[in-house]
Amino acid sequence: MEITIKESAIVRPAEDTPKRSLWNSNLDIVMTRYHIPTVYYYKPNGSSDFFDTGRLKEALSKILVPFYPIAGRLGYDENGRLEIICNGEGVLFVEAETTSVMEHLIGDFTENHQVLSLVPKVDYSEGISSYPLIVLQVTKFKCGGVCLGVGIQHTLGVCLDACHCTIH
Repeated sequence: MEITIKESAIVRPAEDTPKRSLWNSNLDIVMTRYHIPTVYYYKPNGSSDFFDTGRLKEALSKILVPFYPIAGRLGYDENGRLEIICNGEGVLFVEAETTSVMEHLIGDFTENHQVLSLVPKVDYSEGISSYPLIVLQVTKFKCGGVCLGVGIQHTLGVCLDACHCTIH
């Protein structure tokens, strides 16, 4: 499956967010520091604004305000403990397209390595403070379907739970 990247952008919070650091749980400190990929498929619904990426980026920018740690980066405190640095640097948002049809990918994913091309690749060579904690890719298929590929840094799990509890 050949995928063409149309645009790659960093989406930042719509408003200023708190600048602080959040410790990770002891479990997160020993876990792998890679993004966990998930892929979501959407069949076209006939609407002219089906999966409007402009609207999606705007909504993402707004949700990054209350969930501001997502827009941060990993780092270490003065004692070398892993933490999330809430700095508002944003998340990666990639727009892509393919001439493939979605139906070729839906089914048993266990042996389908093409699915991984639907989630943005993260360059880990520059260190943990260099890459976004969440990466997203919207891929539009020839058939009109859309795939949303998401990579979430594992260490965000506990942090996201805490954010969710504080705004509800």
